[in-house]
Amino acid sequence: MLKASGALTFGDFTLASGKQSPYYVDIKRAITRPDVLRSIARAMAPLVRTADRIAGVELGAVPIAAAVAMETGKPYVIVRKKRKEHGTSKDFEGDLHRGERVAFVEDVVTTGGTLAKAVVRLRSHGVTITDAIAVVDREEGGRESLAVIGVALHALLSAKELLAAARP
Repeated sequence: MLKASGALTFGDFTLASGKQSPYYVDIKRAITRPDVLRSIARAMAPLVRTADRIAGVELGAVPIAAAVAMETGKPYVIVRKKRKEHGTSKDFEGDLHRGERVAFVEDVVTTGGTLAKAVVRLRSHGVTITDAIAVVDREEGGRESLAVIGVALHALLSAKELLAAARP
């Protein structure tokens, strides 16, 4: 479905991590299609079974978090990449309660840097986070960097699997 939606493209790309890559996975292109978003949510649903709440970092993970919430009936929060510097100065939007188990969903994980920062910030609100579920793990250190902070990364697809499926 990712290939069919045009989410995988080849060329010369600079990733959010600053790394150069010969391919880019544009999950946002895929998740604007209801059939793809629904499939992602259904595949992620069993992986968030033990969570009380879903979390997704703005922008790419928000539609995924909303879809998984609808699939599971679990509420979700939208985590800001950085704390708002005006108004209420919130780290996230939505309700969050001390003691809850929160599972992060993500579109693509490369180094895990953005996700790790979001996990640490959300944990400061008294929640437990032990799992993150990505559509694609680019296998470039994200799993390892998340493990350092006690988060297990689960992915629907690895980069290796996605690239193999893209070959004619």
